[in-house]
Order: sequence, then C-alpha cells, then structure tokens
Amino acid sequence: MPYTLIIDIAVAVLLVVTIAYAITLNKRLMRLRKDKKDLENLAKTFGESTMRAEDNINHLRTIAQALDIQMERAQSLRDDLAFLADRGGSTADRLENLVREARDDLGVTPQPGRGAAAPIMPSNTVEPKADTSSAPKAKAKNLKADDADGRSEAERELMRALRDAG
Repeated sequence: MPYTLIIDIAVAVLLVVTIAYAITLNKRLMRLRKDKKDLENLAKTFGESTMRAEDNINHLRTIAQALDIQMERAQSLRDDLAFLADRGGSTADRLENLVREARDDLGVTPQPGRGAAAPIMPSNTVEPKADTSSAPKAKAKNLKADDADGRSEAERELMRALRDAG
C-alpha cells in the first residue's frame, strides 16, 4: 500500500473528527450565545432592580425623617399632656379639699357607698319641703347671704349645688 493512500485515509479520518468536533463546538457556541442573551437580560433586570432599590432607600430615608419630626412633636405633646394631667390632678385635689371644707362648714356628710354624689344633711337640720312658692324666695335669700360673706363666685356656686343636692 502506498504511503500516499495511508496519508489520505489519515487526513480523511482527521477531517471527519474535525467536522464532528466543529459541529459539537457550533452547538456549544449557539448555547453560549443564547446564555449570553439571557445573561444580558439578567444584568439589565439586575440594574433596574438596583435603581429601584436605591430609589426606595431614598424614599424610606425621607419617610424616616418625617417620622422623626412627628415623633419629636408627639414627644412634645406627650410632655404637655403629662404636665396638664399633673396640673389637673392638683387642681382636682384642691377642689376636693374645698368641697370637704364646705361640707364641714355646712355639717354635711356623704352617704357611705354612694361616694360624694348626694350629701346627707345633719340630723339637727330640717329638710326643706317641696313648696314651690317659697323655694325661689329661699334661694334669693341664700344668694344674698353668700354675696355678703366675701366668697368667690365659684365657691358660691359650689355652696348652692351642695344646698340643692341636700
């Protein structure tokens, strides 16, 4: 067998192997191109997502700053409310003391179990009868007596309420 024939067969076999390898390589390159497009789309989507995340972070910072301002205002209002509650408590205590003093001055004691809702007149006083004709005259007399004793308007109203309740 001539050497040229052996060389031609070897070249033909190598060409077949090269063609097969080229076909395989072509398939892989097509897959790589497809994957490249997917990777580009993924990179584009990732970039858009990053931009949205940055915008959302800036928006959250703005909201956090607004919430800080509202928290400071709420803290201030809470402090004011606590101050007013303290003042209201002390005012209620003073009013309660005034009511007790007025009860003591009139000799009125509260009924047990009912609180201070309806005072009881002392046993030595006579309860007023429901006489409609003399009630306005008695109130007018009591008002004139209160004006002469030097009490403030609030004290006079409190005394009137106590008398009316008893």
